[in-house]
Amino acid sequence: MNDSPYRHARKTNFSAAPVRGRTVLWLRAAVLAGALAVLAVAIAPGAQAATGGAASAAPVPVDATETTTTTAFNEAELSFTPFRYAGASWYGGTSMWGRSTACGQTLRPSTIGVANKTLPCGTPVKFVWHGRSIVAPVIDRGPYIQGRAWDLTSAAAEALEFEGIGRIRYAIAIEYASKGL
Repeated sequence: MNDSPYRHARKTNFSAAPVRGRTVLWLRAAVLAGALAVLAVAIAPGAQAATGGAASAAPVPVDATETTTTTAFNEAELSFTPFRYAGASWYGGTSMWGRSTACGQTLRPSTIGVANKTLPCGTPVKFVWHGRSIVAPVIDRGPYIQGRAWDLTSAAAEALEFEGIGRIRYAIAIEYASKGL
C-alpha cells in the first residue's frame, strides 16, 4: 500500500476522501453561507435603490437615523469621456466598514464608490464589466499597487459582479471632472 499523503489526490472518487476533510469542507460552506446571509440582511435596505433601476440624486437611506453619503447619479444627465481600459480591484469588507475614506465618507457595506489617485472627490465614473454597468463617485484615494487605477468598493464590485482583479472599462463624467468637484 502506498503511504504517500497524496494518495487520495489522484482519485476522482470523492467518497474515498478522509471523513475529517469532508467535515471541514461542509463546515466552511456552512460558515460562508451564514456570512452571506448576514451580509444580505445588512445591505438589503439600500442595495436595490443604490445599484439597480433608475438612479436618483438623493442619498439612499440605510435606516431612520442615518443616510449614506454616496449619491447615485442619473446617467442620462451626464456626458462621459470615451471609454478606456485600466486595471481594477475591489476593497472593503468587515475590517474596513466604519472607517472614513479620504473624501470624508464613512465606508459601509452599501457604499457605492471607487478609489482613484488623481480624480477629484465626487467625480462620477461609469464602469462596465461583462455587460453590467454602474456609475459610481470617487470617494477615496488609491489603489497603491502598480498596474491598477481603480479600487471599487465591495458594493460597487458586487453590483458589477466583479470579483478579484481585472481590466475594466471606464468613462469619466466630463462635467464634474472639468469643474474640479
